[in-house]
Amino acid sequence: MTVLPSALDPASPDYLAHREAMLAKLDELAAEHAKALAGGGEKYTERHRKRGKLLARERIELLLDPDTPFLELSPLAAWGSDYPVGASMVTGIGVVEGVECLITANDPTVRGGASNPWTLKKAFRSHEIGYANRLPSIHLVESGGADLPSQKEIFIPGGALFKHLTQSSAAGIPTVAVVFGNSTAGGAYVPGMCDHVIMVKERAKVFLGGPPLVKMATGEESGDEELGGAEMHARTSGLADYLAADEQDALRQARRVVARLNWRKAYEDPGPAEPPKYDEEELLGIVPGDLKIPFDPREVIARIVDGSDFDEFKPLYGSSLATGWARLHGYPVGILANAQGVLFSAESQKAAQFIQLANQRDIPLLFLHNTTGYMVGKEYEQGGIIKHGAQMINAVSNSKVPHLSVLMGASYGAGHYGMCGRAYDPRFLFAWPSAKSAVMGPQQLAGVLSIVARASAAAKGQPYDDEGDAALRAMVEQQIESESLPMFLSGRLYDDGVIDPRDTRTVLGLCLSVIHNAPYEGARGGFGVFRM
Repeated sequence: MTVLPSALDPASPDYLAHREAMLAKLDELAAEHAKALAGGGEKYTERHRKRGKLLARERIELLLDPDTPFLELSPLAAWGSDYPVGASMVTGIGVVEGVECLITANDPTVRGGASNPWTLKKAFRSHEIGYANRLPSIHLVESGGADLPSQKEIFIPGGALFKHLTQSSAAGIPTVAVVFGNSTAGGAYVPGMCDHVIMVKERAKVFLGGPPLVKMATGEESGDEELGGAEMHARTSGLADYLAADEQDALRQARRVVARLNWRKAYEDPGPAEPPKYDEEELLGIVPGDLKIPFDPREVIARIVDGSDFDEFKPLYGSSLATGWARLHGYPVGILANAQGVLFSAESQKAAQFIQLANQRDIPLLFLHNTTGYMVGKEYEQGGIIKHGAQMINAVSNSKVPHLSVLMGASYGAGHYGMCGRAYDPRFLFAWPSAKSAVMGPQQLAGVLSIVARASAAAKGQPYDDEGDAALRAMVEQQIESESLPMFLSGRLYDDGVIDPRDTRTVLGLCLSVIHNAPYEGARGGFGVFRM
């Protein structure tokens, strides 16, 4: 075995400082996660409970197999917006009757579970994950439909929710709806388009138009139950396949539906795996609080891969990018990890070759980000950094094996693209609280704007306001710094969640297991033209 050595000293001042900085960021993260857990707040939570109803996460807990994990996705959706953190919906992946399923649950304590623009984005992202990985989906429904004040942002794009359900069904991916309360207007099409539908007696209300709308449209007088009650749909319309006595019974029936799906993963699980040789707790002290200070990503790799065993590819060439082969929870992975931040021509060419090898061997790729981007300057431009960086981006773009990305530190500029950022469709992308991502670093961006403004003034023969320039640079730096932070980016669903570094191995193991639900094959050729 090629066990990675470690030079990390948990007693050193640098390690302790890095650990303290990370723990402070984790405390901030916990406070924001608490907002999502709180839903609509104590008042609406209590009102919901007094109606004898379970909260969204309680429903999920009863649905899942006992003592199995739930990988929640996008818990910070809508952070920094005018809408509550979490976007009135819980999404994630969990095991039901031994089957890995995509689960979505409306949070009825937030405006009755109504969908706002961020709810749509969160639902769309969950569909992408479920569809790509062929996960049966279970939708725990209690929503009044669109949040009407924001309908202009919801109505037109929101129709894709129903398209996604039918596309999953057409692809042979089972869809299940469990209706606990209102599922009105457009929301009525969620059970209408799912393969299996369970409704809770005297609770579920499914209709295109409720009694007030029917009265206005047709003059007809009707009550909730006769118009869209669960019993009517079970006995008369046929929309409900199963009638549940209460919420617990509905979740029991959902588990039985999944048990009868005859669902099989495309690949068998690899079985037990050897844990890393080093303590995962030490991951807290590897990334510096100041991302200008480099760190060795091999220290991270040694604490997440099986047996800390890593066969490095081209270790002496392009040394600011570590590439190599390992196993993680028994699954083979190829790893690309930024070592010194900047990507040069050698690193770019090395990455392109490594990605091609992974595709030949059908091995998923894991990208560990800490890059300021591709190197600039006369020497490097003349040396072909554009075409070499393009080779790496070409390889990432056309690779067919599944990709996973973790932003540990910086992820700036086109380096974010070359390391399989969000726009390059990784199956999953997570960030550590230490991560930052933007077109470039705050100081660099502010400096560029200053240089351009100074040159413009000189070209016009005008004096330059140095005091105004300093104020502008400070303002821009502050803005870019705040927009680079992981909670800001996670709020916009540019990642699938901000995670504790100590959970990295577990999260990646769950993702690798999910990926192996769907068959995949690497690209055999099929890459764009590599400019040589």
